[in-house]
Amino acid sequence: MQGILGSGYRRASRWLVLLAGIACAAPAPADAQSPLGYPNRPVRILVPYGPGGVADTTVRLLAQKLNERLGQPFVIENRPGAGGIMAAKAGATAPPDGYTLALTGNGTAISTSLFKTLPYDVLRDFKSVSVMAWLDLTIATKADGPLKTVSDIAAAAKKDPGKLNFGTIAPGSTQHLSAELFRLTGDLKVQMVTFRTTPDLVTALLRGDVDVGFDYLAGLRSQINEKLLRAVASTGEKRSPSTPDVPTVKESGMPDYVVTSWNAVSAPAGTPDEIVQFLSKEINEALKSPDIQAKALQFGLDARGTTPEEMQARMRADIEKWGAVIQKAGLEKQ
Repeated sequence: MQGILGSGYRRASRWLVLLAGIACAAPAPADAQSPLGYPNRPVRILVPYGPGGVADTTVRLLAQKLNERLGQPFVIENRPGAGGIMAAKAGATAPPDGYTLALTGNGTAISTSLFKTLPYDVLRDFKSVSVMAWLDLTIATKADGPLKTVSDIAAAAKKDPGKLNFGTIAPGSTQHLSAELFRLTGDLKVQMVTFRTTPDLVTALLRGDVDVGFDYLAGLRSQINEKLLRAVASTGEKRSPSTPDVPTVKESGMPDYVVTSWNAVSAPAGTPDEIVQFLSKEINEALKSPDIQAKALQFGLDARGTTPEEMQARMRADIEKWGAVIQKAGLEKQ
């Protein structure tokens, strides 16, 4: 997940203040412990984003729940910048003892094809533990504009090739690549406009500077609720429980189009399998807690874990998927 800002950012920040106070309290007695006596001291989770975004907020919720379950602090260490490369490198080269974990996911898969070289190999230098959360993107237009459906967007693009423009943030982000995939799937000729932040994109949509925006629900929800923007479609396999009245792109005339982003927890290669399996089980159980489920829903997240094997398979599949999109879109490697 990349830079989720705006009203969703502010709500996330308020939660983080509360979570910070909770995290300072004495840890609860451990409910479980691995066969290797793990954990018996604090565990770091390296996060490649700054505080306040959806991914950061979600991992903090998870960390507090693991603290409660296991009796040891799970400490978030934010390391934003360099496209997440530095945080991933630190995670890949950390001692393989389970006490340094890394937030990885869809963005990590994209980086494999987006960058010419990386100081790590995500499939070789990490062990997958569990997916933490899944989230679809939202395709939005100005509420009083003529583009009300996916068919409207496709028709407008084909009527005047090159006139319609799609707005996203950050070249190479999931948001940007989801727009590129939409263009490729529909065989559309449109202009791509990238912005630094979600608030910049929202402002451009409201002004009519861009016709269609691709971003996560958290950054668009306030304007959608105020009926300033229209949620045309969500990008997942099925309708999002956060926006059940919004159709998917798949059911709106593009059956081959599906984009679901995800964030996950990885450990350095060489971490004992007993610890990896133990962590995966605990993460899966922690994510089922009602408070995490309720807060995840507000952000448009599906807080649901996987086995290490399922996560590894998803990583491989998304490396292949986004590599093909980057190549077909003709995007220059960084």
